[in-house]
Amino acid sequence: MNAKVCAALVAAVVLSLFAAGCMGGETPAPSDRPLYIVGIDGDYRPFSYIEADGSAAGFDVESIRWIGEEMGFDVKIQPMAWDGIVTSLVTKKIDMVYSGMTITPERQERVSFSEPYWIVNQAVAARADSEMTIEDVLAGKVVMGAQRGSTAADYIQINLVDTGLLAGDDFKQYTGFSLAVQDLENKRVDAVMFDVPVVNEFIQTNGLRKVGLVETDEEYGVAIRKEDTELLATINEGIDRLQASPKWDELKQKYGLE
Repeated sequence: MNAKVCAALVAAVVLSLFAAGCMGGETPAPSDRPLYIVGIDGDYRPFSYIEADGSAAGFDVESIRWIGEEMGFDVKIQPMAWDGIVTSLVTKKIDMVYSGMTITPERQERVSFSEPYWIVNQAVAARADSEMTIEDVLAGKVVMGAQRGSTAADYIQINLVDTGLLAGDDFKQYTGFSLAVQDLENKRVDAVMFDVPVVNEFIQTNGLRKVGLVETDEEYGVAIRKEDTELLATINEGIDRLQASPKWDELKQKYGLE
């Protein structure tokens, strides 16, 4: 190859690269929007759950996606084991927890919370053929199941086990509420306790009945690291905008939370 041909080829390559750069190429420019990893319980209908195709859905999932669009940031939904989700937040594996997390003094020692966006009580469910009453449950006369790390589990431990009403061996804890329901259906436990909207979801799809309610008036909030004060302010503003928009009522209706 002579020098003139070589020079011509080099010039052609440079020209083609310049043209590709002007057109933007096949790779889009990276987004300048912040990306936040949102930890959820993937077994927590209707607030957060994983569909059969692997996609995340639920009232809280749609809420944070709407807030992200409104406030100018992207989100990545990350399902996690509930009993370790606060530790994952503190150790920066995720940036927030938006998944029906009750604001408690114990959790507030480790993380900050947004303003409350929902209030729930606890419900007890049993098999449809069971004749137990809520009085039987509160007297510690049945074998109970709950999700480990949940406020339902805390309630049973503090009010039934620690007081001596329920034997420790009669309190079973699970990594997810659906596993507790499976053991209820298989007669390994007599009753399960969890947040009312979640219990209502399972009653619709399983052969269960609601035994009664325990009024705890728990407030849900978005958990954020204590040092992330700017993100906390952004989420609070986003919640305010969401609740003032038509989307809020749309989501409540869609997920049966009216």
